[in-house]
Amino acid sequence: MANQHDIEKIRSAQAILNELFPLLDKAEKQFKSARNWGFVDVFGGGLIVDMIKHFKLGSVSETMNRIQTLLEHLQNIIKEISIPTDYRMNTGTFSVIADIAFDGIFTDVYMQSKIISSLNQVRELRTKLEQVQSLLQKFQGDNVKT
Repeated sequence: MANQHDIEKIRSAQAILNELFPLLDKAEKQFKSARNWGFVDVFGGGLIVDMIKHFKLGSVSETMNRIQTLLEHLQNIIKEISIPTDYRMNTGTFSVIADIAFDGIFTDVYMQSKIISSLNQVRELRTKLEQVQSLLQKFQGDNVKT
């Protein structure tokens, strides 16, 4: 039987998860938008398309920073469950500068691969957090029955 402290930890963790899932939806939508602009860029987009794509990536960066903070709080609450907490974007400053300054097929494809990799990480994170949520619900349900 869980004590009151455990129940409070579960409630706090669930509150964080409830905040995380909409952010993951937002990040996925933002990465898809950047990915779509990246496809346009690969096929001859030019400077304006580069700027739009990087604006989109800037927006998703803010979302990913919030997700990162919440993941760290979640891990601090439920130390018993391993939660991956390093979900920073895969695009560095040099990559952005190279993509704009040396705009060409190689830099465009490289950036596109980084965007797709980040999108896949968001999707994997959602799956992992859904598993954590199921475990918490099961634990809470088991303790309510007893």
